[in-house]
Parts: sequence; structure tokens; C-alpha cells
Amino acid sequence: MTDNNTLTLDTTKGPVVIKMRPDLAPNHVEHIKKLVSEKFYDGVVFHRVIDGFMAQTGCPHGTGTGGSKYPNLKQEFNAEHHKRGTCSMARAQSPDSANSQFFICFDDAGFLDRQYTVWGEVVSGMENVDKIKRGEPVRDPDSITTATIG
Repeated sequence: MTDNNTLTLDTTKGPVVIKMRPDLAPNHVEHIKKLVSEKFYDGVVFHRVIDGFMAQTGCPHGTGTGGSKYPNLKQEFNAEHHKRGTCSMARAQSPDSANSQFFICFDDAGFLDRQYTVWGEVVSGMENVDKIKRGEPVRDPDSITTATIG
């Protein structure tokens, strides 16, 4: 069953299905849906991938330095634990600096709890996330070919 809170990332390693959690971060989920509807994430690379930690994507420049044309989001920190499959927003030093970049945790990352906005979790395709090429920056990185809602 699909609904409008299911995000599918077709990646160069295979599909990744994310259950978005508007109950945790309604503004972040709406923002991501808007970006997906505009095809913002299509072709965007996984620019920062740290073994045992997380895979980060969502920078239009592929460097970790950019975001969307929209203003940054006010944080929606919540009590959800950062664990394998957690989808959370990347940000700069300011808590209210998340924009389009997000990461998927490979393993438990509880030290991030209540400091980054959790907005979803991988429900299918985590084995494909595990195959994403590692690096900071990644040489010849994997990418999201298309992102769709529903």
C-alpha cells in the first residue's frame, strides 16, 4: 500500500522506500514533498557517506554546500532515536539551518538524538543504502535517479 507519506528514492544501487513521519516533523515532510514534486532530488548524489554512520544527499552542487531556493527550516527536534534506517535532516551549526540535505543512518547514532530533525525511516531497500559508495567526498558517487511520493 502506498500513500502520500511514502517516499521512494530510485538510486543507482536500487530502490529505497522511506516512510515519512509528519507526526514527528510536519514542516520538514511538507518541504521534502514540495522538493520531490519539483524533481529537486532527481540526479542528486550521495556526497558524504561514512561507513558505520550515514549516507548524506540533497545538495544540488554535490558538495554539501548547497540547498534549495526556499528558506531554511525551523528545527523540529523530536524524541525519535537515530538508529539504522533513520532519515534525518542535515544542517549547519545553527539548529534552524536545515534545507534540502538529509542523511540515512547505517547504524545506531544516538548521539544525534534531539539535535537533528528525524522525519522518516527506511522501510524497504536498506540493503541498497548499504551498497552506496563511501567517501568524504565520494569519488564517482552514487545518486538518486528519481524521487517520487506515493
